[in-house]
This record gives sequence, structure tokens and C-alpha cells, in this order.
Amino acid sequence: MTALDELAGRHEIRTAEAMEELGRRIGSDLVAGDVLILTGPLGAGKTTFTRGLAAGLGVRGPVQSPTFVIARTHPSLIGGAPLVHMDAYRLGSAAELDDLDVDVPGSVVVVEWGRGMAEELADSWWDIELERPIGATSDDLAAEDLDADAPRIVTIARAGR
Repeated sequence: MTALDELAGRHEIRTAEAMEELGRRIGSDLVAGDVLILTGPLGAGKTTFTRGLAAGLGVRGPVQSPTFVIARTHPSLIGGAPLVHMDAYRLGSAAELDDLDVDVPGSVVVVEWGRGMAEELADSWWDIELERPIGATSDDLAAEDLDADAPRIVTIARAGR
């Protein structure tokens, strides 16, 4: 059983530090071929979670949102699998994601905004949904408030074809 199996379900995460710690705990247990699809609105904590996951994997940083570059590869510093951090937000189809020719079997792959696009990358994956508090949408918040500490709900589920 992996850390993700143990953490499957719904969790309230109260701070950015706690979000990074959740990612770190999960990242320390991931291996090449693992795919995580992150879903959630702007400011929900997807990149913060991935930053912790990268620390748990022991990969080179810094981890930043790949929105404009689409994908970043972070090589391992400890002889493990590299982290491929992707962002499907600006892509028009799953075919564009496939065109990136990512070594999924040889990497740990995290795809932000990937639901409905990244499911073809692997036969099974982890679906991780991050939600901001009820009523706190990105339209309601000023840009500086998107990263503010506020409870998030994180739901972790195994998925597959």
C-alpha cells in the first residue's frame, strides 16, 4: 500500500505549508510511471502541492507553474525518477498533450488542469481535486488573495480505464 492509497479520500488542508507537506508525503512514495491529474480552480494549491511532491521525490527545483511553457522536467537529485510537471490549461486537446512525447513510464507525471485531457497517458492514475472554500472562487478574490492561507479540500482517488 502506498501513501496515496492510505490518503485516498477527502481532506481539509488549512495552510500552504500543510499543502506542501501533503505533497511531500505523497512524493516520497511515488515511482516512475505514476501519473497524477490535478484539478482545481486558480489559486486552489495545485502548484503548491506539486512543490511539496517534488521535495518528496528529491528532484531539482524550483517548481513553478508550467502554464506558459506547458511542461517542465525536474531531474532527480537522488537517482530516482524525474518529475514531469505539465499544465494542460492552454491546450486544445489530448492530442496536443500526447504531442509533447513525455516519457510517462520513466517519469512521475503531474498534470495540472488535466482532467478530460490526460487520462490517455496511463492505464491508471491518481485523480486529485483541490477546492477552495465554498464561495471563494477566483472571480471573487483579488490576485494577491489567491495564494493566501485558507482551507482547501483535497480529494484523492485512484482512477483508470
